Amino acid sequence: MPKPPVPVPAPAPTPAPTPTPPPAPLVAKVPLPGGPIFDIPGEGSLLAWTVDDGSNAEVIARYARFAAESGTRLTFFLNGSYPGWSENAALLAPLVASGQVQLANHTWSHAGLTSLSDAQIVQELQQNHDFIQATYGVDARPFYRPPYGYRDERTDAAAASIGYTSPIMWYGSLADSGLISPEQLLGFANEWFLPQHIVIGHLNFTPVTEVFPQLSALIAERGLTTVTLNDIFEY
Repeated sequence: MPKPPVPVPAPAPTPAPTPTPPPAPLVAKVPLPGGPIFDIPGEGSLLAWTVDDGSNAEVIARYARFAAESGTRLTFFLNGSYPGWSENAALLAPLVASGQVQLANHTWSHAGLTSLSDAQIVQELQQNHDFIQATYGVDARPFYRPPYGYRDERTDAAAASIGYTSPIMWYGSLADSGLISPEQLLGFANEWFLPQHIVIGHLNFTPVTEVFPQLSALIAERGLTTVTLNDIFEY
């Protein structure tokens, strides 16, 4: 009488591969200039795509997945008061650790600095600094972006007193701090995704997440290389 077949255990499922972060581009770093920075110094084909706020946790998550899937290098100017930065910490942490996504300071609560006292400016930046360090393990200094672009010599000095010496402004905007259509956003990208530009976007509304493929195609068609601020500046 034949023996019953011996059951063979099914092979364990193969885990989905984790995308390997692309290496940092080979860029000759430039010394960090004093004062506000509006663009990338020198000639070249670099694009600093910077993204602010984070009022929408799902938009933060979609940006993180886009970065992981596309290799796009981004700098996030975050407000730690928005819960999405804590909710998405596990998703963002590998990108931050690899340097593909850089985190920079946008104050804790998106307060206009020129309306605050020196002590309040320090408090806004320090609270956000402490959140970034505790949540992601990185020191965001020296880069910060004053909310609404409101800054002057006094606010610069207050920020510099705790190591935030480089206010990062912009040379072009996706104009999506409020809700606009995907078509409008693509129009702004077409206007401002240019060599050596620092372009500002926002993590607040979903239309930008609907046109990530078109934005990537535009960057590729123009021969641009996305970079973080740490990729560019030596300090």
